[in-house]
Amino acid sequence: HVSVFAVPRVNDIDLKDAREVCAFQPIASQLPDQTDIPTNGEARCRSRPPIVPVDTEDEQTQMVFLASFLQNNRLEHVHQVMGYHPAYVEAFVKTQHFLLREDGPLPFHYRHFIAIMAAARHHCTYLVRLHAQEFLVQGGDTEWLRGLSYAPQKLQNLYEVVKILAHRPWLIKKEHIGKLTQGTDTWSLSEVTQALIICAHIQSLCSFVFGCGIRAELDQGGCTMRPPSTSGDDSDDYSSDSSSGEPNANFLEENGLETLMMKMRQLTEEATLQETTQEELLKRFESVEIRVLKVISVPTSSKTSAKEEILRFVKDSEFTYSDFAKRAPVLDIPTFRVQDYSWEDHGFSLANRLYPDIGNLLDDRFTIAFNLTYNTMGDIVDVDTKGFRQAIWYYIHCMYGIRHDDYDYAQVNRLLDRNLKTYIKTVSCYPERITKKDYDGVMRQFKHSEKVHVNLMVTEARMQAELLYALRAVNRYMT
Repeated sequence: HVSVFAVPRVNDIDLKDAREVCAFQPIASQLPDQTDIPTNGEARCRSRPPIVPVDTEDEQTQMVFLASFLQNNRLEHVHQVMGYHPAYVEAFVKTQHFLLREDGPLPFHYRHFIAIMAAARHHCTYLVRLHAQEFLVQGGDTEWLRGLSYAPQKLQNLYEVVKILAHRPWLIKKEHIGKLTQGTDTWSLSEVTQALIICAHIQSLCSFVFGCGIRAELDQGGCTMRPPSTSGDDSDDYSSDSSSGEPNANFLEENGLETLMMKMRQLTEEATLQETTQEELLKRFESVEIRVLKVISVPTSSKTSAKEEILRFVKDSEFTYSDFAKRAPVLDIPTFRVQDYSWEDHGFSLANRLYPDIGNLLDDRFTIAFNLTYNTMGDIVDVDTKGFRQAIWYYIHCMYGIRHDDYDYAQVNRLLDRNLKTYIKTVSCYPERITKKDYDGVMRQFKHSEKVHVNLMVTEARMQAELLYALRAVNRYMT
């Protein structure tokens, strides 16, 4: 594997100089105590979670920040929030750099236009604007930014796949791949693979952007960090003790971590005392799958409003996530069994075959996100968090119809309370609906960095789910 992202060595750069270079971006980080900058209209800032400062003392994070700045001429807020987890942000930035800036089958301006299409499905203004700027920097035609209908037919042909991947990836079939690679305005399989990975990368990143409340940098007309309000209310009435709306929210705040720790210990003890049959494991998966239906992210009457700059890149806006368990029987779509097609045994090698080196980079991201732990929960130390982390990852896969035969899904219902399930489902499936009230009302005893950690797992588990369906469709088309 060839390194595609050269992070400067510490002895090559004076850290003081590095801090001075990074300090130019974002400007908001220069203000005392991260003070909000008052502006008019939508860009007006609200209270929001802190971000990792550009002059962080963590050497690894500082080097990643510097490399990000030198490549992008800005230090993106996404990277600053991810900076709580240095190993992860380094892997993330490497992958993103390779996808968008290194050699590959797709022209650079095509990559950013695909990113725009993917981000627009979730009404993510932050990412749409960011990639519209990059599209122009890469020599893209300004006419394309007037809307989908102004883009080349080749890109328009991709839109159906972009839409399905964003909301119901289990509908992706080999016929979709065949339609792109045959006839006029065709795609090569390598181009399709890169496009699919860009879509999954951007769509899952929408979950992180909304889940952590990341706002645009100042030169994009934004401020710092705030999730959108689905009500359209632009008041500053947001506080860190916002209620989640759950009747047992106060109980969870007082007893949540203690209860969770007790349940994790019980599950560890039970695992050593008994073996569970495959029939019982299947029943437990189906139980979680059915319970997903009962987890409602927001009332169906609550819809986000999108601006014209977003809607011009959106078709069939009514097509959104629908619970996998509700899929129409006539479609004959079975549960996706990881034992039949997994990332490790199948997706990884296919991705590397059609788009060399990308599999290694993605695998690093998935591995770090899945295994990342500091053995803490809130103020409690020396905690084995494996059970909790697995429950989050596999719950997200379950929402997308993916089953791991060797996992006991009873752990999901025991370790994830309804409030947390609601948050995870919203961030994963309807990220544009997340508000700061949702963020404040969940995992109340967790540190901010731990909430960011949960959002990283949501991001990566969702991306892996999309890629499993997409790459399986490519594989079926090839065979």
